[in-house]
Amino acid sequence: MKITVLDGYGLNPGDLSWKGFEELGELTVYDRTDNNQLSERAKDSDVLITNKTVLNAETISSLPKLRYIGVLATGYNVVDTEEAHKRGIAVTNIPAYSTMSVAQRVFAFLLSITDRVEHYALQVSNGKWTASKDFCYWDTNLTELAGKYFGIVGYGNIGQAVARIALAFGMNVLAVTSKEPSQLPEQIKKVSLDELWKESDIISLHCPLTPDTSQIINQESIAKMKPGVILINTGRGGLVNETAVATALTEGKIGAFCADVLSTEPPLASNPLLSAPNAYITPHIAWATKEARQRLMNMAVDNLKQFMAGKPVNLV
Repeated sequence: MKITVLDGYGLNPGDLSWKGFEELGELTVYDRTDNNQLSERAKDSDVLITNKTVLNAETISSLPKLRYIGVLATGYNVVDTEEAHKRGIAVTNIPAYSTMSVAQRVFAFLLSITDRVEHYALQVSNGKWTASKDFCYWDTNLTELAGKYFGIVGYGNIGQAVARIALAFGMNVLAVTSKEPSQLPEQIKKVSLDELWKESDIISLHCPLTPDTSQIINQESIAKMKPGVILINTGRGGLVNETAVATALTEGKIGAFCADVLSTEPPLASNPLLSAPNAYITPHIAWATKEARQRLMNMAVDNLKQFMAGKPVNLV
């Protein structure tokens, strides 16, 4: 069985092992694959492993030996699944591998804003504390999280993990979810979107990107929020109207915007959030802890093993 990894660098830049796949067949790993390289690299493969390399209907239909496509991510929009299914090609994804890493990033963002640890470590290094007339020194607002209202849009695996951490900080948790109130822990209040916009001091997005949620953060929803609200997006870049958020940051309506995802990745230099005040942007790495990537690798190998054994899992 010929196994081809089309763009392995994102998962494994060199600190993990491909041994699990090597044990299952003849393995070829490419760091990245451009469109003009795809046909040649994929043509004799029984198995294609992709992260962000697009496998459209035309490509899939040109690969008669292909039996299996493994996506190295939870989202699988890079694959034309309809064409794959029509040709009897199995497609799998990797669900829930980075839940705790992404939840950790949410609070790394939040604590960066409320506690400013990096800022004060630099201030101390620059002699500000040494020169202080008092036993302490600060030049920003410092905020206690206990008692604040933390709004979560989307109560799946990551939303639930974030809720548990917020409760541990003593926060009041509001959730927009399809679950019934009886299915939620008693400390978590189910609310409508409008209620969440109006009541939350912090809002964190964990919903899928659908036609209904596209640009759910926009000029109209921002107008309903508390002045100084903190927005956090570790979900999908398309959940946010970036121009509206940049404007609200400039005007001071939003206290801070934190995102690990943007609508176009890598972002265009013209993206207004890159120069907006109090915008904290990280380059889509919340999922990328070594622990989460190892978990992803293990699950990807197991997906293929189960398929080869005739017991496929995580089919999409």
